[in-house]
Amino acid sequence: MPIRHAIVHLIDKKPDGSPAVLHARDSALGDSQAIDNLLADLNDSYNAKPNKVWGYFHEDTAGHPFSVWLADYLDGGRDFVAFSRQTVEHLKQLMEESNLSTGGHVLMAHYQQGMTDYLTLALLHHSEGVAVTDSLDVTPSRHLDLGQLHLAARINLSEWRNNQSSRQYISFIKGRNGKKVSDYFRNCIGCQEGVDAPSETRTLLKAFSDYVESEDLAEEQAREKTEALVDYASTQARRGEPIALEELSELLDEEQPRAFFEHIRNKDYGLAAEIPADKRTLNQFRRFTGRAEGLSISFEAHLLGKAVEYDESQDLLIIRQLPSKLKDQLKRRQD
Repeated sequence: MPIRHAIVHLIDKKPDGSPAVLHARDSALGDSQAIDNLLADLNDSYNAKPNKVWGYFHEDTAGHPFSVWLADYLDGGRDFVAFSRQTVEHLKQLMEESNLSTGGHVLMAHYQQGMTDYLTLALLHHSEGVAVTDSLDVTPSRHLDLGQLHLAARINLSEWRNNQSSRQYISFIKGRNGKKVSDYFRNCIGCQEGVDAPSETRTLLKAFSDYVESEDLAEEQAREKTEALVDYASTQARRGEPIALEELSELLDEEQPRAFFEHIRNKDYGLAAEIPADKRTLNQFRRFTGRAEGLSISFEAHLLGKAVEYDESQDLLIIRQLPSKLKDQLKRRQD
């Protein structure tokens, strides 16, 4: 993960209404194993966050100038330090207007992962602890608490610059304790929501269920393909990368690598070639399977409590919305 530039500034602000104070660094951080480890750990923590939103830059650049400053930096109009200083001053101003916010260390990093350039902006906080010195004394210690990462965003610079129609090149963490907590941070970046990751993931899973039914696959085949889809999508989510539908289609069927992709296109599910993965939705998409004495039952986990009900006291399974092919067979049997 080559790091092109990285810097840390400090915004000292307490939630008591007192003015925020900016302590700005005047040079970029030098190459070191420490900054490499920090960015790697930050990416891991960020990728693990389930409450992310995907979007793109606001068209109102006068009210949201960050994208203009970023473009100027990438085009060589200003250096990274000046760009970061302008950004953090803007963030400080918006932070002062929010009585809900507290300060912290602001990390900005421009780095490359694979063939893609990214910019990460994160507000980091510390945790108090203790450490043992070389002389075996116990001393107070402070360390960055990446597990408590609540305000962070990542911009896919390559996609932004090369795909003008994209609406998902920015991702950011959505505040859990009410939208206003993270509003000022999102406004600093000038990001508006463009893609609903849970909805896109649900649409993909619906397309997959329709595909499995249309292909009339054997239970073992259906289970293998389900596991392949969930494993691939979960891996992409851990990496912070989108689900590529063509790549997924190839994984699902080596003999017909475009079968699932063509199914999505022909049925017009409205999915882009790449979509963000929502881990919470994926985790619900597992299959319950059982077979005994000529009876074989299998259904996706997210259907439990909706289309499928289990009554443990009566050892009873109630199934609603039967598959059309099964209903046709049952009707013919009654006739």
